[in-house]
Amino acid sequence: MGSKERREREREQRKNQILDVARELLLEKGLQATSINQIAKRSELSVGAFYFYYKSKEELYVALQQEGLDLLHGMTTAAIRRKRTPRAKIRGIAQAYLTFAEEHRSYFDIINFFLNSSSEVFFSEQLKEQVDEHGNRIVDILANVIADGIRSGDFRPVPAKRYALILWATIHGVTQFRKLRHTILRGEDLHTIYTDAVEFFIDAIGTAGAGQETTPDT
Repeated sequence: MGSKERREREREQRKNQILDVARELLLEKGLQATSINQIAKRSELSVGAFYFYYKSKEELYVALQQEGLDLLHGMTTAAIRRKRTPRAKIRGIAQAYLTFAEEHRSYFDIINFFLNSSSEVFFSEQLKEQVDEHGNRIVDILANVIADGIRSGDFRPVPAKRYALILWATIHGVTQFRKLRHTILRGEDLHTIYTDAVEFFIDAIGTAGAGQETTPDT
């Protein structure tokens, strides 16, 4: 390995270390209570060295959100690749989101943190657009699946993008109920509720008698 390749690898390793530290501090303290000094100190860097990798704290947290959204995008793309029908693809996308929420909790919690906060207070319009662009790619996958289902006659002629947003809002909301497993959800199974919500959505936009799979959803 040449010196240039080695320096690039070390730079990526250091950036990943900073991202890990930033993720920990955000979940511990929140965005406003986390400073660049704290991030640099826990990363064993000087403040000056931090700015070599990121221009600001806001840019760092945008990178963290994009990283999580890119991971979710890859999982979503893989989910529909293995499915044949529009209904099966919607189920696959929903399952990918649930898996992401459960197996990549730190990324999910970061995304959720900013969804539940006034991110416009923290980020410039340009940085916010960068995050939204990554999120829109995922919504567009679902909207395209719904549009394909409309063309094939499996789904009613509904506004595809709007209904994609409705489903994302629904499944994201259901995942939040995991926090209530010892109270409101006592005696209920979150996965069953999640599956029911997805099936209700599919039935709501489905045409009568269409899409009743007689073979496994592969």
